[in-house]
Amino acid sequence: MSCITKRNTATELIGFTYPKLHEGKSWYVDFYALDPSTGEMRRKKFKLDGIPRVSEKRRRAAEIIEAVTRQLRQGWNPWVNTQESRGFTLLSDCLDRYLEYVDKKGDRYKTKMRYRSSVNILREYFETLVVPPRYVYQFNQTLIVDFLDWLLLDRDASARTRNNYRSWLYGLSEFFKKRKYITDNPVEDVEILKESAKFRKDLSKEKLAKMRQHLLEKDPHFLLACELEYYTFIRPNELSHLRVKDVSIKDQTIFVSGDFSKNHKDGYVGINRRICKLMIDLKVLEQPGEFFLFGRGFVPRSERYNADQFNRRWKKMREELGWEDCYQFYSLKDSGIRDLANNAGIVVARDQARHSDVATTNKYIQVHNDVHEETKNFEGEL
Repeated sequence: MSCITKRNTATELIGFTYPKLHEGKSWYVDFYALDPSTGEMRRKKFKLDGIPRVSEKRRRAAEIIEAVTRQLRQGWNPWVNTQESRGFTLLSDCLDRYLEYVDKKGDRYKTKMRYRSSVNILREYFETLVVPPRYVYQFNQTLIVDFLDWLLLDRDASARTRNNYRSWLYGLSEFFKKRKYITDNPVEDVEILKESAKFRKDLSKEKLAKMRQHLLEKDPHFLLACELEYYTFIRPNELSHLRVKDVSIKDQTIFVSGDFSKNHKDGYVGINRRICKLMIDLKVLEQPGEFFLFGRGFVPRSERYNADQFNRRWKKMREELGWEDCYQFYSLKDSGIRDLANNAGIVVARDQARHSDVATTNKYIQVHNDVHEETKNFEGEL
């Protein structure tokens, strides 16, 4: 009998759990996979009780686990019947088909280029995922919401830009739906953001101090991620790609490869003594150089973990501190650029943020309605 389990964020994104052997009165291998028809995780089970010898059971289980794991990673889903559904069509082929349709639809050249650019950005997002979607049935609401959040948080897109992408995704989904690749339009229930002033707020000196003390006691590894965001402005997706070998304590720098940076250029950012000390205290630099600096749980691991763990952990911390939603993980970048620009100048902040011009850097410095005390004591020449 299949059973349903509550999905966690990681499993929901990947769409399956890895198969495991269960020994005891009954021997079997099981795993969970997302059933697109219900949106729930269902268990698939392979019984081994018919095999008499224990050694033979273990050998057969190992063969099943190896074969099933390989197929799951390639996008296989036991609940999708390829003979009855077109959902098993490669997503990349469907996107290519969409672009062919756009080219022949008669739109203006500028419109065609905008659609093509949107597809390229979507594919760029897929490349950030540990397990990218392979088949078109995986083009669901969860994937779309995560993509829009990536635009908003990792690429720092405005609410208007994010909403424009939502509108484009709605049209793309209709294209898939009419051709029977998917049964429903997954964008219908995705919210439209209010296009007003910047929702995200920077953090005060007091909030930064409170956060540091809280994480120092509760989660020092996440504190390291927060310090890097505040002092180096490295984007969450870039943080997820950093390896231990990219850090140089001697030079006090971190190398950001163009293979995964937003501007596709290699670059170095400076790290201060506080970051160096925390890295040494946490012994992260004692791990193999090829390890990812922020694997699962923000500790160095051999496998890369999705960048959304930064925002998930931040939300948990925000609840613990009783902060409003306007304080987000990216608020650390806003606050860091503000403080570095005030301390060392806008040009230094621009270079540390790896921006092409000062105008981009200025967008991160929020205007407050407070009266500066310096104006009360300023004596000019008039």
